[in-house]
Amino acid sequence: MASDIGSSPRPDLAAELHRLRSTLARLKAELELAELDGESPPIERMLDDVREALFHLSAAEDASHLRGSVLVVDDDVRLAEITARGLRRLGFDADASNSLRSLRDREVLVVDLSLFDALDAAARQDIRASRPIVVTGATDQRSRALAASLDASDYLVKPIELEELAAAINRRISEAK
Repeated sequence: MASDIGSSPRPDLAAELHRLRSTLARLKAELELAELDGESPPIERMLDDVREALFHLSAAEDASHLRGSVLVVDDDVRLAEITARGLRRLGFDADASNSLRSLRDREVLVVDLSLFDALDAAARQDIRASRPIVVTGATDQRSRALAASLDASDYLVKPIELEELAAAINRRISEAK
């Protein structure tokens, strides 16, 4: 799948939204009946319904995401945040940082190549396992070789276009499926 733009949400979205509506309707009815009867609503049952509604909401959100999670890491935290904000506008669940952290399940790593010099062998191995998308201002052969040694799925030269980065992310997500 080269691009998720224009594709339909997963079929489980409709089912989760139905479950969410049913749970909220039950919650609303319980509150209305308690009010009409002049009684306190059954708190434990209400809390259970709220928990269930939140569970279905989370499942519906997961099902509705047409794009994946992305961690943007750049030594320029402001640039990382601007990039992440742009990716969020394109439908990605994007976070920004100026340092590496553990990746969430199926999260795509977009990382500035300049950060690799300070990493130890274990951190480099973790990054290699994630097949990152490398962004850099460097165009020299050494930088390209470093990106290749990290098994980078893409090598993008700054300044990058968000659409180009989104396409690289979509390719990376497709590889992981």
